[in-house]
Amino acid sequence: MNKQREALRLITTTRMSNRMIGRAINLAHNTIRRYRNRIAKAGLDWSLIIDMDDAQLEDLLMSKKSRVQHKVMPDLVAVHREMQCRGVTLQLLWEEYRMANPSHAYAYSQFTHYYRQYLGKLDLTMRQDHRAGECTFVDFAGRTIPYFDVHSGEERQAQLFVGVIACSSYPFAYAVKSQALPYWVEAHNQMFQFFGGTTQVVVPDNLKSAVIRAGREPVLNRTYLEMAKHYQVVIVPARVRRPKDKAKAELTVKLAYRWILARLRHRKFFSIEEINAAIAEMLKLFIERPFKRLPGCRRSRFEELDKPLLRPLPAEPFEYAEWTSAHKLGPDYHVRVRDHYYSVPHALVGSRIEARVTANVVELFHKGRRVASHPRCHEVGGHTTNPEHQPTAHRRYAEQTPELIIKWARSIGPAAGAVVQQQFDSRPHALLAIRASASLRRLAKDYGHERFEAACRRAQQIDSPTVKSIRSILQRGLESQRDEPLSIQVNLPLHDNLRGAEYYANGGQ
Repeated sequence: MNKQREALRLITTTRMSNRMIGRAINLAHNTIRRYRNRIAKAGLDWSLIIDMDDAQLEDLLMSKKSRVQHKVMPDLVAVHREMQCRGVTLQLLWEEYRMANPSHAYAYSQFTHYYRQYLGKLDLTMRQDHRAGECTFVDFAGRTIPYFDVHSGEERQAQLFVGVIACSSYPFAYAVKSQALPYWVEAHNQMFQFFGGTTQVVVPDNLKSAVIRAGREPVLNRTYLEMAKHYQVVIVPARVRRPKDKAKAELTVKLAYRWILARLRHRKFFSIEEINAAIAEMLKLFIERPFKRLPGCRRSRFEELDKPLLRPLPAEPFEYAEWTSAHKLGPDYHVRVRDHYYSVPHALVGSRIEARVTANVVELFHKGRRVASHPRCHEVGGHTTNPEHQPTAHRRYAEQTPELIIKWARSIGPAAGAVVQQQFDSRPHALLAIRASASLRRLAKDYGHERFEAACRRAQQIDSPTVKSIRSILQRGLESQRDEPLSIQVNLPLHDNLRGAEYYANGGQ
């Protein structure tokens, strides 16, 4: 508008003709004549024109058809809020807006034009197009929180875990001891509990606790992937050196510096629990802080948009577990896990076995199928054996303990129990009694429990509860002679070859 402004100055402050002014500023003399007529009609002079802006000059000089504005401006705040809902498009919102008042509604092109203008006035944090209940960004903040160990007195650094639901920018912060896998998983457990549900997608950075190998086809940590299956979420790592893939997390980290770390910089902490208590107070103030250019706050936006669409949490939080590499199962059908040996079904000898280790349980897998589960034992070099995993012969041999053998004998009858107990009482070592009991078990198997019990009772009557006597009684069928004593020859017959004790006492005379 510089030429037009100069033309108006020359018209109102000089006596130059239209042609002279036109030649001076390179405009047609008819244009200058039209400007002169408009100024005269409006009754303006240079003192009033000089204070006009370009828009006012344009209204003064340009010919426009006067129109009465009767269009109804759409509620752009409500339009933007509805656009966060899944499946909602601008076309749908425009149709609903037009149905309310067709004669006073803008056309679709003008509707979208005003909406784009509205988006340009919003905060950068609210410009991203994220659907409600769809995505959560997670990351560790670069700065740490110092605290003092009460036992050693050393200063340590706590890591700050940050998560944010993309649609409502609803944040979460939690301090952990390190970025190691156990603390990474525990931070996710705490975050999902804080949100009261899970989104469809979780976007982490490429730290080793989440991604073993980054690239076009990233390889996730197995424990982290198992946690995702437990909560039924999809893990989509951000691309390497692409911070815009998780811009929400980066911005939330920046806000955490201002609203949490900066406000806690002068406080001294002596435990992680104390840090998290302070973080919870700061976080509550932050999420209830009103927006500058949007109605409400992060909490109200979360409860309105994201919370109704979150997936419900499982009954129990994910229990942290680590996987060991696969090992070939040896002939002893035991696999070593954390310096302890656990049994596997003997049929899998020679196969490769993986172990999943939790705080209380050790689970063993073959080709993705669980084949054994044991309570975790911390005894170094010890072994835990399930009898069902043993071959029949090994199981029977393992059952040959004094307690189990005596229990077996007493299940047959009191006489059998007394005879077996006698074996352990009369022998100097339990191993000898176990071997004798094994012979008695074979006799019970060959002759049946009823005859074996009767034979033991007969052996007690003759005061000879030995394996040899019981075998002889069973072989000769004498166990049925319950009331008749065995015939024992007391007096030997006279014979020349029988010399007696007196013969040896007299020196053979």
